[in-house]
Amino acid sequence: MSKFKVNKTYQEINDKIRAGQVVVVSADEMTDIVAEKGAEEAARTVDVVTTGTFAPMCSSGAFINFGQFVPTIKASKVWLNNVPAYGGLAAVDCFLGATEPCLEDPLNKVWPGEFNYGGGHVIQDLVAGKGVYLRAEGYGTSCYPNREVKKKVRLADLRQATLCNPRNGYQNYNCAVNLTNKTIYTYMGTLKPRAGNANYSTSGQLSPLFNDPYYKTIGLGTRIFLGGGEGYVTWHGTQHNPGAERNSRGIPRTPAGTLWVMGDLKQMTPDWIVGVSIRGYGVSLAVGLGVPIPVLNEEMARFTGVADRDIDMQVVDYGKDYPNGISKNQGFVTYEQLKSGSIHFRDRDVPTVPLSSVAKAREIAAVLKDWIQSGRFLLGEPQFTLPAS
Repeated sequence: MSKFKVNKTYQEINDKIRAGQVVVVSADEMTDIVAEKGAEEAARTVDVVTTGTFAPMCSSGAFINFGQFVPTIKASKVWLNNVPAYGGLAAVDCFLGATEPCLEDPLNKVWPGEFNYGGGHVIQDLVAGKGVYLRAEGYGTSCYPNREVKKKVRLADLRQATLCNPRNGYQNYNCAVNLTNKTIYTYMGTLKPRAGNANYSTSGQLSPLFNDPYYKTIGLGTRIFLGGGEGYVTWHGTQHNPGAERNSRGIPRTPAGTLWVMGDLKQMTPDWIVGVSIRGYGVSLAVGLGVPIPVLNEEMARFTGVADRDIDMQVVDYGKDYPNGISKNQGFVTYEQLKSGSIHFRDRDVPTVPLSSVAKAREIAAVLKDWIQSGRFLLGEPQFTLPAS
């Protein structure tokens, strides 16, 4: 016998979607519903909660098959708009990483580097339908005699292009400050000396893994919004750490779960796949990610009722501690405090700077809500859920 008073299945919810009878709300809306009605009544009323996040996700890239040439080639080295791609795959397959800079970039030789173009920008250009200059070299074999090809290609010309992101949607992270006496440049953005600013990422109560903290509905086969198209969770992401310290609501207080996601690049749009230049650090890719959370019971209703005030984030010094591998936090703040525009840190108010866009996260949750309500998007029941311990 189930311990829950409300019990739904994926099939029942998908049947409601097909029939146009499903009740879908965004994570923001669910926070208010649970606060007003309680978890049990919210579970009876709501079938699906949509989430969203839009932020730089460095562990991203694309597997590309660019098709064969005459004479044929086994491409061991590949460049796209002069950005190196990894060619150690089959003959005309390569992997383009989002953080790979173009060859002529001076990097940080001119300090701090601007990193104007790299793999993330190439991926955005492809999604936007722009032509990209492909150059490939091979060493020559009997079956693949060609040693060099050059061609301008567009996404539509490619045999296949798959966005494959080994680590996206981090479940909580760090609030970054700099306690040294000089400005530093990090993947968390520019940090002023003596805690002159506090930078953070993820979208708080809208973020997918805060709405399912123990990954009870997310795993292999979960269908998601990815880059403006449909994608899937295919594994737990790299650095997945479900054993992180949690608060009384089960929300991790430090970096915890991650998602490995994939999707057809040809379905995506440049609004949700955006190349990013991070001063003094490098290039990256901002990815739009949204996960629908089925409200199977009152427990899932309670989880999806999470509010920004319920979520703690640790403050970490990126000036000395982080680069020296010192595991130390300088205290905790809530997302409610972070989103207010400042936090009280060391007896003074410090302005906060988000690297993620809450406005875009809300838009993702709204788009996904519309897809489900219109019947074009069914829930994918995971074959197995992510490791929770």
